[in-house]
Amino acid sequence: MEIDKKNTILIVEDEEQYILALTKILRPEYTVYAVKDGRDAILNAEKIQPHVILLDIIMPEMDGFAVMEALKASDKTEHIPIIVISGLSEIGDELKGLSMGAVDYITKPFTQDIVKLRVKNQMKILNQMNLIIEKELAEKSSRTKIEFLTNMSHEMLTPMNAIMGMTKIAQMGINPERTVDCLNEIDSASKQLLSLINNLLDISVYNEESIILVDSVFSLNIIFRDIININNARLNNRNHIIIHNIDPSIPMLLIGDEKRLSQVISNLLDNAIKFTPEGGKINLSARMLEECKGAITLQIEVKDSGIGITKEDKENIFKLFEKADNSLTTSHKGSGLGLTISKKIIEMMGGKIHVESEPGKGSIFTFTCKLQEK
Repeated sequence: MEIDKKNTILIVEDEEQYILALTKILRPEYTVYAVKDGRDAILNAEKIQPHVILLDIIMPEMDGFAVMEALKASDKTEHIPIIVISGLSEIGDELKGLSMGAVDYITKPFTQDIVKLRVKNQMKILNQMNLIIEKELAEKSSRTKIEFLTNMSHEMLTPMNAIMGMTKIAQMGINPERTVDCLNEIDSASKQLLSLINNLLDISVYNEESIILVDSVFSLNIIFRDIININNARLNNRNHIIIHNIDPSIPMLLIGDEKRLSQVISNLLDNAIKFTPEGGKINLSARMLEECKGAITLQIEVKDSGIGITKEDKENIFKLFEKADNSLTTSHKGSGLGLTISKKIIEMMGGKIHVESEPGKGSIFTFTCKLQEK
């Protein structure tokens, strides 16, 4: 059965005459479906997800009250408005129906105008609620994008200012040793800026799923060495201690996307440095989980002694443009891109990523990836 989701109504009624009457009244304006018993009503409500359900009470095997109870108990159907249409006209029956979650109660025999008006009023309420929700989502999206642009500007200005400042000092030619230090700072800041630009370029094709993996032969030891060297200036400035360890059972040469793997590790290490207070410890490690006929499954872990992440934030940090936003992290800028891109790359490499963390107790980001032995 092909489902038309626009202005959809599900009629739950066991008497043919009422099904025909209600269908005749409503079909000119709405897409109408009808079932004759309670169990079919529950199944079709989940499948069709109608805008409104018109529900009879007196039915064989399963009455309307039991149907309503089941619908309201399911997170798939609890939100669907139910209008009771019943021959039960006692005030107690109406009160029971409304107390169980019905939005309206129509007694039989009914008139065409009453049914049309009650349904129309409910559709109007639904439309108003949808407009409010859409407005709130649009405003949230706008705020998120503005925050993202603000944070990204801050992230990019930091290495850019370092490049400009160190370049001016180097041009002064005060002494050779100072010039070398400046050039090292410029090199580090340039690579940091390049990483941010790469993340932005990846986001531009994120939704189109156009990120492409390119395999090459590489050494995990060299990846670790280069990433740590790039971050040495930042680590020294904040007195961090970084420890790295690679399982000796991991082959010296591997086949995979070296650039993307480096990007993921850099993103995780960057976050660890950013959210770990001065003097904190960071551990970067890799071990082999599985080896079978040249196919390697690695597990790489970045552990820090930083500010940690709340349970609520852990559910959002891998989403596009999202980042931890609790009282512990408000003083730290971030683009919200690195973890999103990292998760996508890891999944493309046949792996998964997860985080263990508590506020004030640091974080452990662990991911797996599948590579080939050279």
